Amino acid sequence: MHSSVTTDGNQRKMENVSLNTIIQQHGSPCYAYSKRAISENFLDYQRALSSRDHLICYAVKSNSNIAVLQTLAKLGAGFDIVSAGELERVLLAGGDPAKVVYSGVAKTADEMRRALEVGIHCFNVESESELKLLNKTAAEKNHLAPVSLRVNPDVDAKTHPYISTGLKENKFGIDLNRAYEVYQQAASMENISVVGVDCHIGSQLTDITPFLDAMQHLLVLVDRLAKSGITLKHIDIGGGLGVRYQDEVVPSLSSYMDALLPLIKNRSETLIMEPGRSITANAGILLTQVQVIKHNGDKNFAIVDAAMNDMLRPALYDAWMDINSVEIKADRAEDNYDVVGPICETGDFLAKDRTLAIAEGDYLYLSSAGAYGFTMSSNYNSRPRVAEVMVDDNRIHLIRARETIKDLIRGEQLIKEQ
Repeated sequence: MHSSVTTDGNQRKMENVSLNTIIQQHGSPCYAYSKRAISENFLDYQRALSSRDHLICYAVKSNSNIAVLQTLAKLGAGFDIVSAGELERVLLAGGDPAKVVYSGVAKTADEMRRALEVGIHCFNVESESELKLLNKTAAEKNHLAPVSLRVNPDVDAKTHPYISTGLKENKFGIDLNRAYEVYQQAASMENISVVGVDCHIGSQLTDITPFLDAMQHLLVLVDRLAKSGITLKHIDIGGGLGVRYQDEVVPSLSSYMDALLPLIKNRSETLIMEPGRSITANAGILLTQVQVIKHNGDKNFAIVDAAMNDMLRPALYDAWMDINSVEIKADRAEDNYDVVGPICETGDFLAKDRTLAIAEGDYLYLSSAGAYGFTMSSNYNSRPRVAEVMVDDNRIHLIRARETIKDLIRGEQLIKEQ
């Protein structure tokens, strides 16, 4: 997958803009994304699937900024959403609702009504209760709801337990052994149109074998359904292809397709994929400034102005993310640091035990921050959320302004004394 930062002498650049220029114009902390890297990562999927009918539905949860969605919509992307809020973002960005698949375990009737109203491609239904509610909701407005059942094949994706989604102990999907029966129920419902099957076994996968196992399970089900008169139009294999954060050996997209496509070579179903991280992660960085260098006995800390509320992955998943200086200064002595934030939690760290040549006031950038970065950020400790920019060749576009204190307290009010 295409990454976003290059080195030019002692300067780091994103496309044709120095990272120092981004900081000078938009401050710190700040997320920056490369439009070129996002576009190329998406187009890699398009090219890899050019030989067959397909729909690439970008997973909005990974990075939902409307300028990111706009960039992908202009390239013909579909979208995988998990909430009404994500649907509205797609619509605001110019996305085609007919290319939207709606996942999620607890869709409400109001969310269903809105999705039916705009005409999404299909609902990825995750339970029998959801199926019944969708049928009832569609009937109220005389709609026919297109449905794909999300099947849980009990395949071990061998990823972090928090982002594993295809095992029996996970909350997602319908057990493979019950799926045939639930499909029969769906087919008998007056306001349900059965159009596909969906599967999502986890995120940040670095082995293609679980994908292949899942697809083989799905194909057995699809063929059994066909014999009973239920013909599916698409097979959705989900997302999950990993990226390189540290030293992971990540399969190439071409090697994944070389293994997957032969399984469906002579089939008519459209292949749907839901990539997120592999499109945006390595296209983005988080810029931050060293505020304090502190020595506690044997430990050195670089306390920066970004924190776990800005980038939660290290604290939540113990995720390793590369961190480097924005400007290379050869005369600086290297030392070992934990890079931590100002939040009042011991778990507030961005990187541990890293060799860096830094001083107070220096700027750093956290790599592979374009997915599950800003989307998971919060206002914990009453910290305004940071700015987001998109770099396009030699231009910097502010795509989300830095929040203010006024933004922080919007909607709150003092109690009026009697």
